[in-house]
Amino acid sequence: MTDYLQLAGKRILVTGFANKKSVAWHVAKTLRELGARVLFSVRSEARREALAKLLEGGATGTTGGGKNAEIFLCDVEDERQIAALAESVAGALAGEPLDGLVHSIAFANYAAGARPFHETRREDFLQATAVSAFSLVELARAFKPHFAPDASVVALGISSQVTAASYGYMSPVKAALESITRFLAKSFSTGATGAAGSATVRFNTVNAGPLKTSASAGIPNYLENYLFAEALTFRRRALTTQEVADAVVWLISPRSSGMNAQGLTVDAGMGWNYFDERVVRAATRP
Repeated sequence: MTDYLQLAGKRILVTGFANKKSVAWHVAKTLRELGARVLFSVRSEARREALAKLLEGGATGTTGGGKNAEIFLCDVEDERQIAALAESVAGALAGEPLDGLVHSIAFANYAAGARPFHETRREDFLQATAVSAFSLVELARAFKPHFAPDASVVALGISSQVTAASYGYMSPVKAALESITRFLAKSFSTGATGAAGSATVRFNTVNAGPLKTSASAGIPNYLENYLFAEALTFRRRALTTQEVADAVVWLISPRSSGMNAQGLTVDAGMGWNYFDERVVRAATRP
């Protein structure tokens, strides 16, 4: 079987590209290698230029890169830009439906450094929620008329709702994102019918353990948490961005058709290894 994931020819929108270290890039690269038609949404002109150069350099070994890539601008803090994105993508697809959407967008203002959670500023929390969580609602609403009946939407969450002081208010924001996917799965099932008489557009999250990305580098004291997470994995080896991307690609594919309103944890066992013997000894050593 040469196309097990059945992604060849599928039309997928990937949002949130930052650079070649980002989850969005690894997802897009893998989808393109599998024959999917990938459209991109980026926040700024600088990121569009960076992505075009990366594609033009033949980073995926597939056609349609560089100057011919389908890259659209959209700052999700502006609802009008989200509506315009849906119209632009629909125009590019020329009547063909969108088979999948990857939400890999997050932002938190850590300019003031690590703060106790109770000192979180209202404007920072609301901005992070709008960008990192509610934007999924707005994107889903805007693209609803353009989704294929069996489309799949996947958002990037975190592996556990831990109370890491440095991660701060983004932990409850990511919890909101995961809850939002469940409510969208339910909402999209109301009044919509697929070939079998029920709605088939799916919403899931991939909840990843700590990764080496440019976004994570902006989190205060992230390196210590990353190394601690690595020590807690069963294999004593950190999670890779590609491993997370592979899970996203599977959830986008028709091969995951039984998955809906779920959070798929990808953390190399970290979440089940809090009492790792070596870590316990190191933490309790006099």
